[in-house]
Amino acid sequence: MYIAQKLRRQSVSAYLIYMYQVEDLIRAYNLDADRIAAEYLPRFGYDAAQLEQARDWYATLARMMFDEGKEETGHVRVVQNTLDLLEDRHQELLEDSDEKEYRAAYYKALPHIVALRAQGNNKYKHEMENCIDALYGATLLKMQGKELSASTQAALKPISELLRLGEESN
Repeated sequence: MYIAQKLRRQSVSAYLIYMYQVEDLIRAYNLDADRIAAEYLPRFGYDAAQLEQARDWYATLARMMFDEGKEETGHVRVVQNTLDLLEDRHQELLEDSDEKEYRAAYYKALPHIVALRAQGNNKYKHEMENCIDALYGATLLKMQGKELSASTQAALKPISELLRLGEESN
């Protein structure tokens, strides 16, 4: 909760990647906020009030995931809305004739975005969601101690640059 609040102010992309991780964490605990409070949250050294706030935050997200049918996959509405806003901003920047640097970064990232969209159910997602998915996938691989291939690293660079420029343009 505290990390999400901080990241939301600093970087929309980092916030989204974090929220993807939180959704996966909640799924790993079978949407059980009591288990999260008992087994996961104590490692952060929260005082009683912070622990209760964090427990309530996870419980709210777990309830949202259940109510929205996101127990196994997908993103809660608040995360999806943020992705949609990111996509709206992306489209605005592409249409802005003054955003030459952003458009150049987009065209460098585009082949990689197209490749991502060709995989699985990604063709139904918008471009920015595919970009965040790619960065989250790389994050998961790193957390698992797996190496990223040279081609994956090469694909992530222009995607990361595009997201960075999009955030700087806000």
